[in-house]
Amino acid sequence: MQLLVSAAVIVVVVLWGVLAPTSLGRAFDTALAVVTTNFGWLYLWVVLGLVVLALLLAFGRYGSLRLGGDDDEPEFSVGAWFAMLFAAGMGIGLVFWGVAEPVFHYGAPPPGIVAGTPEAAGAAMRYAFFHWGLHPWAVYAIVALAIAFFQFRRGGPALASTAIGSLPWPALRTLAPAVNVLAVIATAFGVAASLGMGALQINSGLHALAGLPLGAASQVGIIAVTTALFIASAVTGVTRGIKWLSSANLAVAGALVLAVLVLGPTVAIIDTFTTTLGSYLSEFVRMSLRTTPFRDSDWVGSWTVFYWAWWISWSPFVGLFIARVSRGRTIREFVLGTVLAPSLAAFVWFSVFGGTALHLEIMGGVPLAEAVKADVSTALFRLFDALPWAPLLSGAATLLVLVFFVTSGDSATLVLGMMSTGGEENPPARVKVVWGLLVAGIAVSLLLAGGVRAVQTGTIVFALPFTLVIVLLAVALWRGVRDDWRAEQRRDQVIRRRVRALVENAPPEPPAR
Repeated sequence: MQLLVSAAVIVVVVLWGVLAPTSLGRAFDTALAVVTTNFGWLYLWVVLGLVVLALLLAFGRYGSLRLGGDDDEPEFSVGAWFAMLFAAGMGIGLVFWGVAEPVFHYGAPPPGIVAGTPEAAGAAMRYAFFHWGLHPWAVYAIVALAIAFFQFRRGGPALASTAIGSLPWPALRTLAPAVNVLAVIATAFGVAASLGMGALQINSGLHALAGLPLGAASQVGIIAVTTALFIASAVTGVTRGIKWLSSANLAVAGALVLAVLVLGPTVAIIDTFTTTLGSYLSEFVRMSLRTTPFRDSDWVGSWTVFYWAWWISWSPFVGLFIARVSRGRTIREFVLGTVLAPSLAAFVWFSVFGGTALHLEIMGGVPLAEAVKADVSTALFRLFDALPWAPLLSGAATLLVLVFFVTSGDSATLVLGMMSTGGEENPPARVKVVWGLLVAGIAVSLLLAGGVRAVQTGTIVFALPFTLVIVLLAVALWRGVRDDWRAEQRRDQVIRRRVRALVENAPPEPPAR
């Protein structure tokens, strides 16, 4: 029933976007205005709370709890584990926005900052760190921890509703089917948002390399081809296709970062990383709770609220996927690996690509701001045109987006299959195929309904109800780890008392001869 309801909602939206794209675009725009005007504060408070909770779990007394039995060992190496969670979490988005977002903020900075100034450049980098750092990964980590904790320590199915069902409020148990439906819908639209943007950027890369025309026809064709690839990868399972592709993609991404660091303004990039990290940490709380009640500005809604909604919509997918590959890790190791490490990787990415772009725009006279204004998906390739080995860099970036597209799609297909089969770790191939086609259909529908804007709008709208689910997951997780930690303390005390009693009651040793 849950599968039918969620699939029916998705099919209705897909058909709406294909048959009446203008109507869908208007409906989403209206819903967007309502959500950002009335609920933007909710996104800000909830996501900041998740950051605080993640840090408390990592560095507090509960960090030693293991996701599984005392003897459980991790299934994957640290390198393979990190590669899979990073590729699933935000691979396409980093490539898409790595150049475009800092340059865009430079020309249209947050309210109170004059565009085109050094202050605007600093704010542009600071907000790029903010939007792609601790906050999104904390959202993923808490959802993943809640699912993994109740799956591996309590033996429940790998579903968001399992954690919520542990709360001592009977009414919530009746909402379990609705929670699972919300998780499926949020996942499908969140993944489709990234796949839509990936198709735009692959189109731009192939246009730069081979002259492929820019437009909806090319993008739909790209989605069709890549959908076939990620469905084939998903069918092979986690330990083969998904693991291998994620590891290969991380290697390509690392090589691309290193190449731009060496070929670009190396010292300026290092300086950008250093100063931006300092300003990010010093402005952390103010940015986390910033709204504009006394300004006629939609900047926060268009950027921060959109991003928080995007991460929330991705959280059931990324959370369940990370949980699937994290058995045997302690909570402390888990949070360090899913919050701090990928945040640092994102900071390096934006420092290299965003820092290079701003340096070329300000110091080199390269009109990257014009390219971003014209089409954000072309910004990365315009940057490469200003560097040595431009064709090689553009080819590597296009390959990177393609493989990120496939890794995101195959991970999402696996997770949607798990959600719709009651948490089964290896859902049937036919279920994966159905979900792969539905996700691709959403991406096509949203692109036809208005491109990137429709993708963003749909993400924010469908993420709102799942925000409340995440709050319940956080409460359930805290109660669960607290109870298990207390149980372990009581068990350890019993063991210590028994050992002490055995030592005290042991017969004296005979005297040595």
